[in-house]
Amino acid sequence: MKSIAIIPLRRGSKGIPGKNKKKLLGRPLYQWVLGEAIKSDLDEVYVFSDDFEIKERIELDYQWAPKVKYWTRSVESATDTASTESGMLELAEGLNYEFDIICLLQATSPITEFSDINNVLQSVTSGASDSALTVVSAKRFIWSHDGKSINYDYLNRPRRQDFEGLLIENGAVYATNKQQYLKTKNRLGDKIATIEMPEESLTEIDEPSDWPIVEQLLVGRLLKRKKSGSKVKYLFLDVDGVFTEGNVLTGPEGEIAKSFSLRDGMGFEIAREIGLEIFVMTSENSPIVDRRIEKLRIKNYFKGVKDKYSLMQFLIGKLNISESEIGYVGDDINDLAAMLAASWSFAPANALDIVKQYADFVLHASGGNKAIREAIEIIQKLNNRI
Repeated sequence: MKSIAIIPLRRGSKGIPGKNKKKLLGRPLYQWVLGEAIKSDLDEVYVFSDDFEIKERIELDYQWAPKVKYWTRSVESATDTASTESGMLELAEGLNYEFDIICLLQATSPITEFSDINNVLQSVTSGASDSALTVVSAKRFIWSHDGKSINYDYLNRPRRQDFEGLLIENGAVYATNKQQYLKTKNRLGDKIATIEMPEESLTEIDEPSDWPIVEQLLVGRLLKRKKSGSKVKYLFLDVDGVFTEGNVLTGPEGEIAKSFSLRDGMGFEIAREIGLEIFVMTSENSPIVDRRIEKLRIKNYFKGVKDKYSLMQFLIGKLNISESEIGYVGDDINDLAAMLAASWSFAPANALDIVKQYADFVLHASGGNKAIREAIEIIQKLNNRI
């Protein structure tokens, strides 16, 4: 049974200009739900947009995730007045309805996790429902504009623990089977199931004031998932600002030189001795770095990676390892989400202040000057205590 998803993104956003590409914990907003979609049971995920910068990023950054595809959104379906349903229909017709289930994912709901997507899909694939949506159980007392209580008797106010409340649509995930969709051309219809998500997921990013709220919710979620008590077996490293001091000499033909620490090189020998597997992820494509990585005999080398968090999560699943076994060394905001997810995170002394704020260890050494060696030696001490 083939399940696909559409993530509709418009280039124009009036409430928050450039909203879909605006960085949330160092990642463009759309990457939060896209990363979870990659981890989910979906077969194909279509980023449906009229933004060719996003198109370029999808085609360059997600070659490691073959289920991710870009579909160019028409001018008509990308206007302020166009409905999401019209965008879904445009994609469905473009695919000649070659799917069994179509799922709508909203980038404005970055709290969505892959398990939420799977729960919605399961309800439809199992035949328990024809369509499904995510909701939040809210024990709130609702009133109409004309001063009438809607869901309770104000003369007999119930205690919260005795109050059933209401289910509120949170706008995160929708799914429907092909038969229902062909009949109604709507994201929902016929027998509808509701799939509950945590109350925090009710906060969507529609206004600028929502941004810091959602950012802190994500920080809290990632920190809560951190686990201790396991040895660090895998160390993920950024390059610029970690292997190097973050500077590069350039000339008319591009990069001329980068400076690396020889003592970091010995650190990798220590890593091999203690069984610490190294992964290197960089957003750049640098022949100079290529040669250094080859000399250091690092096999797990990923370059041109903008969404480091999603790649790290993909590798966790592929290799069947745990976040509790991971260390991460990063220095800039594009490392932040991955650092928060790792069991132990390290920031070089010259990292950005926001990165140091959330790091488990702020190193004495700077990037390019023994920072990696120091992180490896700390991991060696941590592992010896377990």
